[in-house]
Amino acid sequence: MASEIRNNKHCQCPVEATLEVIGGKWKPIILWQLRTKKLRFSGLQQSMQGISPKMLTKQLRELEEDGLILREVYPEIPPKVEYSLTEFGMTVLPVLEALCKWGVEYLGRECVLNKQQSSGIK
Repeated sequence: MASEIRNNKHCQCPVEATLEVIGGKWKPIILWQLRTKKLRFSGLQQSMQGISPKMLTKQLRELEEDGLILREVYPEIPPKVEYSLTEFGMTVLPVLEALCKWGVEYLGRECVLNKQQSSGIK
C-alpha cells in the first residue's frame, strides 16, 4: 500500500519513504550536525563545506515541514534563529549512526584496497 508524503508523492516502500525525507546530499549532514546541539544558520553553513545559503534554506524548510527539526526565532534585534532536532527528529539518529558506522568501515576498506593497489598486492 502506497503512502503519501510531501508534494503528493506516493512511496511504495518504506526505504523509499525514508530516503524521500532524509535522503540527498545535505539533509543527513544537517541532521548529523544537529544531533548534539542547537545551531544557528551561520553555524550550520560553516560546518558544511560547499552548501549555498539558498540550498541550506531549502533543506532546512523541508526538514521543518517533515517535523524533523524545530526553527526557533527569538525576539531580538537582529533576529536570532536556532535550529534543533525535534523529538521525532531524534528518532532518525540510529539510522544516521548506522550510516556513520558503515561509512567508517567503507573508508577503512577503501584505504586498505588503495594501499594494496599502490604496492602491487592482490
